[in-house]
Amino acid sequence: MKATNHAIARCQQRGISPLVVDLLLRFGRREHDHAGAEVVFFDRRAKKDVESYTGGSIGKLSEQMDSYAVVSEGCVITVGVRYKKISRH
Repeated sequence: MKATNHAIARCQQRGISPLVVDLLLRFGRREHDHAGAEVVFFDRRAKKDVESYTGGSIGKLSEQMDSYAVVSEGCVITVGVRYKKISRH
């Protein structure tokens, strides 16, 4: 999947590895943000799916499991770390 320069810079600034972004896009839950994009994040089920996919060896990646990505038209716009629940409307 493509990523904007902004998303790449945010990954570096926030210490989110490209592997976590890939796992987000593969297993993460998608919610519409009501502005034309989707927010992709790890919920409980996604975290379990990642754990079974990696054979339970996520190690240091567990610190990054509160990450999210904003995706629009097949392109990652930005990434960040959740500090509170994502509201579902």
